[in-house]
Amino acid sequence: MAHQNPSDQELTQLLTDATTIAMVGASSNPDKASHGIMQKLQRAGYRVIPVNPRETEILGERSYPSLVDVPERIDIVDVFRRAEDTPAIADEAVTIGAKALWLQSGISSEDAAARATKGGLITVVDACIGAMHTLLRVPPKALG
Repeated sequence: MAHQNPSDQELTQLLTDATTIAMVGASSNPDKASHGIMQKLQRAGYRVIPVNPRETEILGERSYPSLVDVPERIDIVDVFRRAEDTPAIADEAVTIGAKALWLQSGISSEDAAARATKGGLITVVDACIGAMHTLLRVPPKALG
């Protein structure tokens, strides 16, 4: 059975409740989509933690080599990686106790979705978190 993304209402609730997003595949290159989306999410008031073993810092945040290396609670794991890399990322997201796994636009993996869902995570496939944040009119977080 094909994965079905949560309803707009469920996505709005997820984005409203979340405070910390780990971005797997974040890049310091401003030409990359992940860089722009990270910046947009930071401006919306989220704490965005980059996860990329080839980076040390992105947009003022320390980058970690993997999800299990991040020393704080993660609400949403947002993924900018090839589909074939996502099942292992889904397993890590379950291991760290994230609330959701979000695969960006163009990234779809039934295996990753099934692993995340089985592990109790809200699972979003092939959707841009930045675009959905705007589309659903999620209010910005209070910065403080």
